[in-house]
This record gives sequence, C-alpha cells and structure tokens, in this order.
Amino acid sequence: MDAAIEQALSKGQVIDITTTGRRSGLPRRLEIVFHNIDGRIYISGMPRADRARAWLRNLETDPHLTLHLKRGIRADLPATARIVTDPDERRAVFGWITSNAWQMDPEEMVAHSPLIEVTLEDAAA
Repeated sequence: MDAAIEQALSKGQVIDITTTGRRSGLPRRLEIVFHNIDGRIYISGMPRADRARAWLRNLETDPHLTLHLKRGIRADLPATARIVTDPDERRAVFGWITSNAWQMDPEEMVAHSPLIEVTLEDAAA
C-alpha cells in the first residue's frame, strides 16, 4: 500500500463511503468518520434508536464498499465490512471512541449506534 495512504489511514478522519443500495442496486455515497483503533478501521455513527441506518442495511445485503479518502490525499479503496454485533466488542470500541474522539455516553452508543469493522481488499490479500 502507498505510504501516503497508510499515513491517511493511521488516524481517523472524515471520509466518504459508497455502498450498494439493497433494493436499487445503485451506488449510495455518504460522508462519515472512521476511527483507527490499534490498526483496525472502524466506522460508526451517532446513536439512533428509532431505525437502522440505510448504509448499514445496505452492507447487510452486500458487505462490499469503497472508502473514499478526501482530506490531504484522494484515494478510492475497495473494502469489505463486518457488522459488529458482539456486545463486548462494541463496548470496547465505543469505549475507545468516547475516550478519544467523541464525548458521548458509551452505553448509549453500544445500544443504538451502527458499527462496522472495515477490511481493505489490499490488506486482506
């Protein structure tokens, strides 16, 4: 992997992701933040109890996505998502996020925030 891309992925930042619409099959792009926790890339969102996010539902149907780096370096990185459902793993990740990035209640995030771990296709090869 290119050193500039590795550097950009070494700390969290705002990115775009593109998923495939679960019903339409069309690309769906949105802006979101990723976190690098001990070399692992996680994407989350704010707590919302009323319904699942469309991007998360898209990834349930097709786990392939593209990460679009756009701050400092531009790159489109093919990846695969794993939806994190294990409560202990969610608690650990949200504990890190609320201690290092967002001032929120970690238990509220465990209960109501989307969470995926992203594996880059190059990193998986």
